[in-house]
Amino acid sequence: MSRPLGVGFIGSGFNTRFHIQGWRGVREGDVLGVWSPNPKNAADAAKLARTLDVGAAKPYKTIADMVADPAIDAIWLCGPNHARIENVEEIVDAVKRGKGELKGIASEKPLARNVAEATQVAKLVASIGVKTGYLENQLFAPHIEAGKALIWARGAATTGRPYLARAGEEHAGPHGPWFWQGNLQGGGVLNDMMCHSALIVRHLLTKPGEPLSTVRPVKVTGHIASLKWTRPAYAAQLKKTMGADYTKAPSEDFAAVMIEFETAEGLKVIGEATTSWSYIGAGLRLSAELLGPEYSMKWNSLDSGLQLFFSREVKGRSGEDLVEKQNAEQGVMPVVPEEYIAYGYTGEDRHFCRVFLGKEEARLTFADGLDVVKMLMTAYQSAEQGKTLAFPPKGIDKFVPAVAQGTWKP
Repeated sequence: MSRPLGVGFIGSGFNTRFHIQGWRGVREGDVLGVWSPNPKNAADAAKLARTLDVGAAKPYKTIADMVADPAIDAIWLCGPNHARIENVEEIVDAVKRGKGELKGIASEKPLARNVAEATQVAKLVASIGVKTGYLENQLFAPHIEAGKALIWARGAATTGRPYLARAGEEHAGPHGPWFWQGNLQGGGVLNDMMCHSALIVRHLLTKPGEPLSTVRPVKVTGHIASLKWTRPAYAAQLKKTMGADYTKAPSEDFAAVMIEFETAEGLKVIGEATTSWSYIGAGLRLSAELLGPEYSMKWNSLDSGLQLFFSREVKGRSGEDLVEKQNAEQGVMPVVPEEYIAYGYTGEDRHFCRVFLGKEEARLTFADGLDVVKMLMTAYQSAEQGKTLAFPPKGIDKFVPAVAQGTWKP
């Protein structure tokens, strides 16, 4: 039996910690390293991995040092969007200089802030000839996997393929300050979360076992708005807590996208997706629907099957022990146990460990990540122009959203 894949993480924040928690269900890999520009955070994340017994992780002083360690076989890119190219360049340089060898590189969403950057990331990694994985956790969420498999096996097999998919992701706003800054993140909620939803609708509409390319995007209609965070009181709150001044350089906190696809058989199918940083509920809400001639499926992550009630006499610190992006600690509250499994982190990490060990074919690569960025940028361009655009539109390879440039006026 081959040894488990040795994995190193770039980034030590919220996302990396979700992966580390989810790793308790991954037998094919061990978390052995963490690098972060903040050494204390890197040490804390490595300690978490050791505490959870998912690998003898240690912090590294540089990315190159981590790549050079023979114990590290693959890198998970979980750093901020604005550092993606810089981080990939250091990995590629270390490999090309013969400092180390890698079997694979997996990247969190989105692959980059725009098409030009995503293309550069893909080319850099291709230059060292390693396998790639695009980390889209929701595709591996148990409800999505089970729902898709059953609906296609029972409904589509007897009455015809599905024709409408919907997906949504909503919460009250991101954890880290850089997410709120369009120039650093690459946009607002559309760039941050529509990368999930746009891919999920395409995935649901794609027949199991067939590539995403069999459901080809042909038209994109995008709409963005600032519904909450440019209101004076909330803009002042945001500036105080996150350092982002939405009176001068706002990002959208609501986005809707409609994608018209054409199937390999020439049929028209539709994907609808919405995302929001202005949703107030128990916490993060993920949802998906799939509709066909004689069937439908629906999923809402807050319909978890477990609810707690706390009266106003129950007081304590605020936190996120019931659900991610938790907004309250009193009243009737849904609980999502083992969120890292429910949201798909364990499934995706197990899959990509097996991919890099040569045991499975990748379900998502950097090519898929680049496709997602192209759809997101087309949605931004559509929103700016106020019309539906054929996909891919002319000039998308050089397009940078007004939100990312700091010139958007809601």
